[in-house]
Amino acid sequence: MALYGDPERGSSMDSTESRWVFQEDEDDASEIEEYEADLRHHHSVLDSDDEDNGEQRLVRTGPRIDSFDVEALEVPGVQRNDFEDVNMGKKIILAFQTLGVVFGDVGTSPLYTFSVMFRKAPINDNEDIIGALSLVLYTLLLVPLVKYVLVVLWANDDGEGGTFALYSLICRNAKVSLLPNQLPSDARISGFRLKVPSAELERSLKFKERLESSVTLKKLLLLLVLAGTSMVIANGVVTPAMSVLSSVNGLRVGVDAIEQDEVVMISVACLIILFSVQKYGTSKVGLAVGPALFIWFCSLAGIGIYNLLTYDTSVLRAFNPIHIYYFFARNSTKAWYSLGGCILCATGSEAMFADLCYFSVRSVQLTFVFLVLPCLLLGYLGQAAYLMENHADAGQAFFSSVPKGAFWPTFLIALVAALIASRAMTTATFSCIKQSTALGCFPRLKIVHTSRKFMGQIYIPVINWFLLVVSLVFVCTISNIDEIGNAYGIAELGVMMMTTVLVTLVMILIWQIHIVIVLSFVVVFLGLELAFFSSVLCSIPDGSWIILVFAIIMFFIMFVWNYGSKLKYETEVKQKLSMDLMRELGSNLGTIRAPGIGLLYNELVKGIPGIFGHFLTTLPAIHSMIIFVSIKYVPVSMVPQSERFLFRRVCQKSYHIFRCIAR
Repeated sequence: MALYGDPERGSSMDSTESRWVFQEDEDDASEIEEYEADLRHHHSVLDSDDEDNGEQRLVRTGPRIDSFDVEALEVPGVQRNDFEDVNMGKKIILAFQTLGVVFGDVGTSPLYTFSVMFRKAPINDNEDIIGALSLVLYTLLLVPLVKYVLVVLWANDDGEGGTFALYSLICRNAKVSLLPNQLPSDARISGFRLKVPSAELERSLKFKERLESSVTLKKLLLLLVLAGTSMVIANGVVTPAMSVLSSVNGLRVGVDAIEQDEVVMISVACLIILFSVQKYGTSKVGLAVGPALFIWFCSLAGIGIYNLLTYDTSVLRAFNPIHIYYFFARNSTKAWYSLGGCILCATGSEAMFADLCYFSVRSVQLTFVFLVLPCLLLGYLGQAAYLMENHADAGQAFFSSVPKGAFWPTFLIALVAALIASRAMTTATFSCIKQSTALGCFPRLKIVHTSRKFMGQIYIPVINWFLLVVSLVFVCTISNIDEIGNAYGIAELGVMMMTTVLVTLVMILIWQIHIVIVLSFVVVFLGLELAFFSSVLCSIPDGSWIILVFAIIMFFIMFVWNYGSKLKYETEVKQKLSMDLMRELGSNLGTIRAPGIGLLYNELVKGIPGIFGHFLTTLPAIHSMIIFVSIKYVPVSMVPQSERFLFRRVCQKSYHIFRCIAR
């Protein structure tokens, strides 16, 4: 069926005139009836390009409506993700780029995980090494692999990942947004289509109704999202400090005379270089550093295999989880403290999800499963094998385990990898801030799109330099690896727990899977994360409290901005002009109408803004045509170009007043 509604022709036709349209076959009769009902209800015009398909016959429709008297509907067509049409060659390139953007954080965790763990729980015998290794191996398998790669990555918002992407997805499925500027037409954007709860799934419907009807639950959900996002930003500060400082610390193994102050100065120089190249974009930098990180992962695997064969292959026993029990039975409290170091092996897991807008789900999954995870496992196995015969080197487990002939090449590669790791969390921070801005929870900042093809690849200059300054302060004030590692764990676990809660809501509302699976996901992963979190909280007095204070400040900024945005919009709604007043003024609006077009920007999506009344009383004349322009964010990752603008007439035709909503 083809229905034509050219706005230019439509405005010149009589509104009461009926039209003839083509019908393809008798099965489309119900569609035409639905269309006519929708036309009478919404007074809208629907375009389609299926004119030449199938058999056609003419059917009379209802009266044609002037398209400027109503909101324009969209051209049908489902929004497609930028990554759906890429061929195998491009998938390989994307997978290679993910190394340089997504996996730097989790890839550099072997630099410091064992060092922090064994400072909290010193080695008494070889069984402690096996137990700690078993704990690390299963943390890697459960958190990054099972939770994030196999589950969380699929909870993306049409390619967008991160805390606010989950919130946006939930907002689209249930009316939980606190900003009262939703329109029925928003739900007719093609990218808005999703699997909604069916009538058969009573649990989903009841949960959805409860969530929509409770203001308290809506506010609680928003607070959880803001808390998670503040932790992501805190991660963007602590990741560079931890990664760069731990890699530069390797100099103390290779050069005996170097002091800690010199290590800090070198780290500061590296951080300045890192944030200076951020502006060149994800694709360019990702391709440039992708080979470096590939070499890093190969080095991890190679050194791990060498140490396994040279020292002790019995560490392979760590794949038996019973050794975790033995580790806790022998060390009790100290083993519990060591959890704060163990979680560092999973840092960067959230970056995989938050950086998803830069790449496709498949490219991230394939790269992690077939390259990143095997290399990490071999790296940890190799370090444990070395420590079996060298207990005294536990404080610098990674660099001490590197063969002497390969130390300096490995140090240089580790330093580059650490810089890349810092960049991974920075790009994740950009993505989260962009999403929070779209939902009115962060001040609007200049966003630079670094790719013409992929909309998600962005750079935010103000945030980039802000993160640099705070990271430098952090490195200079807290140069102890243990304290920074503890702060790292707090920031990472904070956002992990928020992600678990939000993905659980997605499972209930959107995926609609069995309640047993949902409960299993919550109990296993939230319980695991709470255990880790309880460990890192006990070390807050050591100096890691600084990162908590920073996260609270960011949370407060976002909360106040969201509250102010909501209050501002509600005030504009209360102060809008009545249509009765406009009718009393007449088409000349009680003033002189000068030739020209006047654009008046405001937040209202309905009604006449109060500021317009101020213009009428203070200006000697007003333009002959007035357009109220409202820039409105909708909870989809990208609005198709053909659906970005809604035009409608305000007041009678003779007033020449229109509204344009740019979505």
